[in-house]
Amino acid sequence: MSAVLGGFAALAAVIAVGWVTARTGVLGEGATGVLSRLSYYVATPALLLLTLADADPATLLTAALVATGGSALLTGLLFAGLARWWWRLRPAQLATGALASGYVNAGNLGIPIAVYVLGDASYVAPVLLFQVLVMAPVGLSVLAGSRGPAEDAPSRWRVLTQPVRTPVVLGCVLGLLLAETGLRLPALVLRPVELLAALAVPAALLAFGSGLRGAPRPATGDGRGQVWLAVALKTLGQPALAYLLGRWVVDLSGVPLLAVTLTSALPTAQNVFVYATAYDRGTALARDVVLLTTVLSVPVLVGVAVVLG
Repeated sequence: MSAVLGGFAALAAVIAVGWVTARTGVLGEGATGVLSRLSYYVATPALLLLTLADADPATLLTAALVATGGSALLTGLLFAGLARWWWRLRPAQLATGALASGYVNAGNLGIPIAVYVLGDASYVAPVLLFQVLVMAPVGLSVLAGSRGPAEDAPSRWRVLTQPVRTPVVLGCVLGLLLAETGLRLPALVLRPVELLAALAVPAALLAFGSGLRGAPRPATGDGRGQVWLAVALKTLGQPALAYLLGRWVVDLSGVPLLAVTLTSALPTAQNVFVYATAYDRGTALARDVVLLTTVLSVPVLVGVAVVLG
């Protein structure tokens, strides 16, 4: 338990540093975006490549994927069903709300937590691949098919090819290829990749902390009921479903059960806000859910780690 709490304390300290840098402005106005893009486009793919290159490919497609993927799908369907019944939302708004309810921040927060709490970044890989290869294309297809999309919305071709153009997926695919073939990167390539990978965790946490400053007050408009439904499903419903599926359906225990529950308790990914903004569908809903789940997930994550760890 002390190791788990110590891991979260280290994460919280770096997040606090990110907030202080934003508060004081020492890194400039665009620091949050730069740090986030550095982590997402450069450092995190390098970390996943190295992590998966040394992993057994068979361990990625295990029963744990049933718990993480199943909980994400069930949570999204619960939001869509309840929101359609109560508020009569259109498919595009339902898609945004469903993604906000079940699409976890596996890249920016999942990897640091997996490294410092679970001790292995590969625990995040299954849910990360599932989201980018399954959830995002389905959600984006619904948004792309909605009436009157924003003029700058991506084309259907870009939607269909989005997974293969995603840096974290490319890093995962390259890592899996290396693991499957048994090939090793030459030292001349490995060393710079290792240096880049070392940036993933601190850059993501600094960006996260920096982004907490100046956010608008959430859940104050007409759609606050939809926001709180998505927040409740994401913060409490998804980790509970992941635990039930992991414990009673696929018979997980110990660290694997902790991993699926912990990754499912992560807050909503900022990608959902990006998708909603591109099509101007449920933008405020996505923004508010991302902010609220980011704050409210902290005690849930700590509680899960302490109880199951």
